[in-house]
Amino acid sequence: MSLRIAVVVPCYNEAARLDPHELIRLAEAIAGDVLVVDDGSTDGTADLIDRAVQDPRVSVLRLPRNRGKAEAVRHGLQAAVEREYDITGYCDADFATPVEEVARIVRACAGGSAVVLGSRVGLMGHGIVRSPVRHYTGRVFATCSSLVLGFQVYDTQCGAKAFRVDDALRAAIAAPFVSRWAFDVELLGRLAHARGGVDDFLELPLTRWHDAAGSKLTWRASARAAADLWRIRAELRRANPGTPRTARR
Repeated sequence: MSLRIAVVVPCYNEAARLDPHELIRLAEAIAGDVLVVDDGSTDGTADLIDRAVQDPRVSVLRLPRNRGKAEAVRHGLQAAVEREYDITGYCDADFATPVEEVARIVRACAGGSAVVLGSRVGLMGHGIVRSPVRHYTGRVFATCSSLVLGFQVYDTQCGAKAFRVDDALRAAIAAPFVSRWAFDVELLGRLAHARGGVDDFLELPLTRWHDAAGSKLTWRASARAAADLWRIRAELRRANPGTPRTARR
C-alpha cells in the first residue's frame, strides 16, 4: 500500500513571492498533497492560493488572523495528522528549498527515518547560495541550538522538514510553541523527548538552496529567535531532563 503524503506550506502576505504553479509542482514531486496555510494574509495571497487549489491535490486552511509561522505550521501539521496522512512535513512558500529537494526529504522519511531535516551544508558540487552573514550567524545559532537540545544538529532553521505521522508527532504538536521565531528547535526537542532519542532522525544535505528575496527573517527576528532559545531550554528541561543521542548525517 502506498503512503499518503502531505506537505504543509505556511503563507503570510506572500503575494510577491508565491507561485501557484510551484505548489502544484510540489504535489506532483511528492506524489501526494499540499496543504497551504493562509496565516491571515491581507494582500493578494488568497487569490494566488485559489488558483492553486483548482488542482485537487492542493487544499487550503485559512486562519482568521495572523498567528505567526510557528502556529501556522503547527495547525497545518495537525490538519495533516487529522486527515490520516502517513508522512507530513513543511516547506517555505518562497521555495528557497526547491521542489525537487523537498521531494528528496519526503522520500528519505518514507524510506524509514522518522524525522528528516534539510541541511544547508556548503559542499563542493552542491549549489547552496547563502549570504556570508546568514551563513555565519546560522552557524552560531546552530551551535547554541545543539547546546539547548542536548544533541548535535547542523541546521535547525532550514525551512524544509518531514515527519512520520505517529504518536510522537501528535504529542510534539499538541500544544502551542513557546517560541514564535525558533519553533523548529522547540519542535525537534519535543520530538526527541517523545521518541526517547534521535536515533531515527536524519539530516539530509541539500544539493540546492538559495536565499530568496523578500525574506521575513530580519535582524530583529534573528535576535528574538536567539533570545527564544533560553525559553525553549527551560521548557524542554521541564519536560525532559535526559539528553538524547546525536542525530545522523
